[in-house]
Amino acid sequence: MSKRPSTVFVCQECGTQSSKWLGRCSDCGAWNSFVEERAQESGGAPASGHRYATAGAPGTARLYADIELATFPRIPSGIGEFDRVLGGGIVPGSLVLLGGEPGIGKSTLLLQAAASVARSVGPVLYSSGEESEHQIKSRGERLSVGQAPLFLLAETCLERILEEVARVRPALVIVDSIQTVFSMKFQSAPGSIGQVREAATQLLFTAKGRNVPIFLVGHVTKDGSLAGPKALEHVVDTVLYFEGERHHSHRVVRAVKNRFGAVSELGVFEMTASGLRAVPNPSRMFLAERPASAPGSAVLCSVEGSRPILVEVQALVSTSTYGTARRMASGVDQQRLSLLLAVLEKRAGLNLIGDDVFVNIAGGMTVDEPASDLGVLAAVASSVRNRVIPATTAMFGEVGLAGEIRGITQAALRVREAAQMGFKRCVMPEVNIDPSERGQFPKDFELVGVRTVGEALDQTLG
Repeated sequence: MSKRPSTVFVCQECGTQSSKWLGRCSDCGAWNSFVEERAQESGGAPASGHRYATAGAPGTARLYADIELATFPRIPSGIGEFDRVLGGGIVPGSLVLLGGEPGIGKSTLLLQAAASVARSVGPVLYSSGEESEHQIKSRGERLSVGQAPLFLLAETCLERILEEVARVRPALVIVDSIQTVFSMKFQSAPGSIGQVREAATQLLFTAKGRNVPIFLVGHVTKDGSLAGPKALEHVVDTVLYFEGERHHSHRVVRAVKNRFGAVSELGVFEMTASGLRAVPNPSRMFLAERPASAPGSAVLCSVEGSRPILVEVQALVSTSTYGTARRMASGVDQQRLSLLLAVLEKRAGLNLIGDDVFVNIAGGMTVDEPASDLGVLAAVASSVRNRVIPATTAMFGEVGLAGEIRGITQAALRVREAAQMGFKRCVMPEVNIDPSERGQFPKDFELVGVRTVGEALDQTLG
């Protein structure tokens, strides 16, 4: 009589196992996240025969001074903004995870990069579990891929993908997406926590063992985070998020983890009929339609990674017609806006308790650094007092609960970007204006240092 295979219920959020189904995970608190999977039998194989054991001789500890650095040049992707986010190009042997909303352009961006790498470096293997070869080629014709040595593979089996990697010996591998890949060693469905962890681990070994870069496309959940176990983000070398509004043509690729470059680096693209086009000067794009003399508009000097970007903060304050005033924010944190409005009422004497306040970052950009506080305050105060902020004035600074303007980092970089965009004046924290470092700032540029919210509003609104 054959033995009935044992099953176990696994939480798809954190990997907790249970012998019975639970409505709520006791570890991570997720609801309805337990899925029935077949339990893996624990064998008595030696460590050398384990599927995760490193091939070759067992490793031994080496002295730090005896290790020689092996430098490999980065591989250019052919897309300048993409190389910027990666830290200067694709690192050989790296494992990169790219996540984003459905239809945002992840496959389009990677197909463009794959075609460029294939033309300049060597063969590229593009494995897709969501599209057929004909569907990929139809999109490639629109992107003008041409006769590049690009190999297409419509496969979801992990073992077969690894066999093709060994046969083709590509210079770059793209797996679209990691949630569709399954291993025959597991009986669970593709996308489960066991399958995702196994696929990511085996692809990591392949990337490091063959010194070939591998890009993984990841799905996101309804709250915008990457689907699957959090261990997936720890395994990879780089985590990129593809962001953008559906009703805007521009897209943003943001690095939230990068072992080979700056974190929070930003790349800006524009979606066109022929694919994604890099935007080398995003400040000009975000300020292109800025109104010249409208109350409630302020220009903020923001820094994303190592790139300074000027964005327009718009605010609209109107008398509430309902019992409770509304506070709505787009592009800035809602809780941060409530805090700043409280500072305006307490420290600047503006009565906003009965008014609706709406704040928006024009162009669909998202700004989450503390240096945006002063721009939000100035835009709200401009709308309340119905006074126009001069068109040649930019600003940045963090606002504290006591109404003080705190210093921020990379002040000279922000001021230089404002000067290049034609601004003549910048309202900034006084602590950032160091006379000994005046040479870092542009000449003939007015720097206005402020210490409190009151001083900042006097300098911006007069």
